[in-house]
Amino acid sequence: MLKISVVDSRTERRLVLEGKLIAPWVAELRTAWKAVNEEINGRALVVDLGNVAVISQEGENALLELMNEGAKFRCSGVLTKHVIQELRRRSKRDSTKAIQAVQSNVRDNQGQK
Repeated sequence: MLKISVVDSRTERRLVLEGKLIAPWVAELRTAWKAVNEEINGRALVVDLGNVAVISQEGENALLELMNEGAKFRCSGVLTKHVIQELRRRSKRDSTKAIQAVQSNVRDNQGQK
């Protein structure tokens, strides 16, 4: 079971997750994210993982997607802090690989001219 609550303030919109971030509730998180992201009006979007007890691989993938789309995270437990730290590392590696691929394509294209 996963409970998703939306808490609004003047400076941020917070998605508060409670329970297990596993299938089929990962789809619910993605749906909630899309809905609140459309109505953000310049505020920060924060995903609060303080009361999440379990995160599956599918849940981690969804959190990585949110991270890449600009979500900020609030964590309080060892599990959630570790997961977010690992996802940040993955995100940085993926970004570095993408930049290297673009640079390689540019060099290849310049060599063909």
